[in-house]
Amino acid sequence: MWHQLTPTQVATNGIELRVFAHGQGPAVVLAHGFPELAFSWRHQIFALADAGYRVIVPDMRGYGGSSRPAEVEAYDVFTLAADLIGLLDAEGQEQAVFVGHDWGASVVWHLALAYPGRTKAVAGLSVPPTRRSAAPPTQIMRKRLGDDFYMLRFQEPEVPEDELFALLRDFDVDGVYAETFRATGFTGGLNYYRNLDRNWALAERFQDRTIDVPSLFVIGSEDPVGSFMRTDRITEITSDLRGHVVIDGAGHWIQQERPEEVNTALLRFLDTL
Repeated sequence: MWHQLTPTQVATNGIELRVFAHGQGPAVVLAHGFPELAFSWRHQIFALADAGYRVIVPDMRGYGGSSRPAEVEAYDVFTLAADLIGLLDAEGQEQAVFVGHDWGASVVWHLALAYPGRTKAVAGLSVPPTRRSAAPPTQIMRKRLGDDFYMLRFQEPEVPEDELFALLRDFDVDGVYAETFRATGFTGGLNYYRNLDRNWALAERFQDRTIDVPSLFVIGSEDPVGSFMRTDRITEITSDLRGHVVIDGAGHWIQQERPEEVNTALLRFLDTL
């Protein structure tokens, strides 16, 4: 069914995003993570549209058919959030429910802090909202997780790109993701990680705010993110948490691994609004 959708190029925040949209009704924006595409939401877009929503699914900045600025600084989390706000403007919608997975979750949590008036509700998959740390994230990661932790390895220029391309070559993989990343490269997505400390600095102005719109968090019980990010302190930053769903046996790629359970969680959440 995904291939029945026709994408459009939408101008937003000084760039263009390739956007897949389906359905009519209140807006729901789905933001993917690394290293994925709008395609990662293929199991959700029709289910949500059938439930009466206008579902808007971009290839995020740096990915797929969307713009891929060269500057590392073009990928901070607040710029990414502004990209999504621009999609609402293009649709003529004042508010949306924003749903993100992985890096997309981080983007929508920050979006809810920066743009509360444009956020009807927010849901994050796999990556929880967290309070701003006392020190830059890479310093904490080096101390707790070691220099070989993948987010720290991604800070290096060019080396991670070469390693990821080698994986595509050595395993001779095919499919939507492999075909796309062979064409676009991985730099755009890796630049999200290269803004970790910059995001921390930019977030200082929001450090005393809470996310006050209705919120939902969903994670798989086997997701490794749960081993290095605190998921038990979400209510310290969310004042209206309406669900903390743990899907037993699910890993990190939750909306693709367990689409029916994710769809059920999202639809139940939307019914509370």
